[in-house]
Amino acid sequence: MEYTKKSIDKTLYDYQEEDLQKIFECLDNSPKDFNLLYQLPTGGGKTVVFSEIARRYIQKNNKKVVVLTHRIELSNQTSKMLKGFGVKNKIINSEVKELQDQNQYMCFVAMVETLNNRLQDEKVKIDDIGLVIIDEAHYNSFRKLFKYFKNSIILGVTATPLSSNIKLPMKDHYQKLIVGESISSLIEKQFLANANMYNYDVSLKSLKLGINGDYTVKSSDELYGNQTMLSKLVNAYQEIAKGTKTLIFNNGISTSKYVYETFKKAGYNIRHLDNKNSASERKEILQWFSKTPDAILTSVSILTTGFDEPTVETIILNRATKSLTLYFQMIGRGSRVLPHKDQFTVIDMGNNVARFGLWNAPIDWQEIFHFPDFYLENIKNDEDIEREFVYEMPPEIKKLFSKSKEIEFDVKAEYKRVFAQGKRSKAVLEMSIEQHATICVENSEDVFDARILAKQLKDEIAYRVRQYSYCIMNNTKNYKEWLEEDYERKLRSRISQKFAQIT
Repeated sequence: MEYTKKSIDKTLYDYQEEDLQKIFECLDNSPKDFNLLYQLPTGGGKTVVFSEIARRYIQKNNKKVVVLTHRIELSNQTSKMLKGFGVKNKIINSEVKELQDQNQYMCFVAMVETLNNRLQDEKVKIDDIGLVIIDEAHYNSFRKLFKYFKNSIILGVTATPLSSNIKLPMKDHYQKLIVGESISSLIEKQFLANANMYNYDVSLKSLKLGINGDYTVKSSDELYGNQTMLSKLVNAYQEIAKGTKTLIFNNGISTSKYVYETFKKAGYNIRHLDNKNSASERKEILQWFSKTPDAILTSVSILTTGFDEPTVETIILNRATKSLTLYFQMIGRGSRVLPHKDQFTVIDMGNNVARFGLWNAPIDWQEIFHFPDFYLENIKNDEDIEREFVYEMPPEIKKLFSKSKEIEFDVKAEYKRVFAQGKRSKAVLEMSIEQHATICVENSEDVFDARILAKQLKDEIAYRVRQYSYCIMNNTKNYKEWLEEDYERKLRSRISQKFAQIT
């Protein structure tokens, strides 16, 4: 058997040891073609656990182990970890055309596509495989290899046991799920940093869903690449995270480049990284990010797996996603603990917290694994999320209305009152227009100043109209747009009438 007998320089924590016992107990009592899934949060040490599983399995059964990954960086990291556990292994990458030296190894690390191509061409045949470990098992690319390992135990490992393809649920390929320690427990035991989460309400009505079930890059670029959203992003950074080491996740390369230009122009220390950067450029950028205290790195989702930079202090989700896996992966990049870091900051610019819940909230992975359709159907949709938005007038606009005692107006409360009195619903909008006209007049010298001031209320007008449309249950886009235009026209008219009355 080929694992070195040197002392193992990796220590297992209590919770990892407990999970190992459960996993081996299950495997010992299962047939030789059993498929088992193991869940452990990002940062919980999945690679450590399955490296020790590989070591013990080889020692106990004298059969070979194959570890499958989906990226070359993960293959290299996994191989290094296995060596740390004393498991001699060989990486099957694009350079390996044949396996003439396979008898020298009991463990192989392979990328899915590479191994699939070699097995299809019958260039590579690994004998006597007892265990196949699949890292990031929620990806569907692994399924094509299952047919080659029909007589082997398959152990899938993931932080989120929810398939990346809703049509191919994981329960169809794995007979059992073992759930590891929860995020909140790992935080409590000081294995993970705690997340301080901030969210900014963002209207996502312009986003479109693609065939993969997530928002399209094109529609995301159009929303997040516009000046309003870029300004909102910079303001959020300045309010909450200024001067911290920050990782910004975007959905599109165009957006990430706009973010880079915007922050650069504002004088911040920022770099951009995407999958078009060469390996040497990527290495240089990540080294710069690691050693620069106030570094900001804006990227597309290439840093969600296989990237570990414990010094990250702030994660900004400058995108919306329908993927629970991606949500956990992005936030997980900031969760590593250090002697002087037990907390990190998350700024959500895509209503993701409202959609999925807090990162460290309890989550029933068994239910998600067994009933994925039910879970996916019950994720909050964007319209329901927006219905709960509460508009807060920005401080710079609030200052413009400093002469007014009352600038608030609760559309829902007024609607209930008007409805109870048997009045027509439009009275609510008329009252709202009157209140807006009053504060514009109170803070202006003349009608022209007041009309300019009224333009600053555009976001609040849109919010009030949206609240009103929810109340009357007419939420069509055309109707809301017409109401907004009608509101603005009547507001201008009412401002003119009020100044006419004064003179």
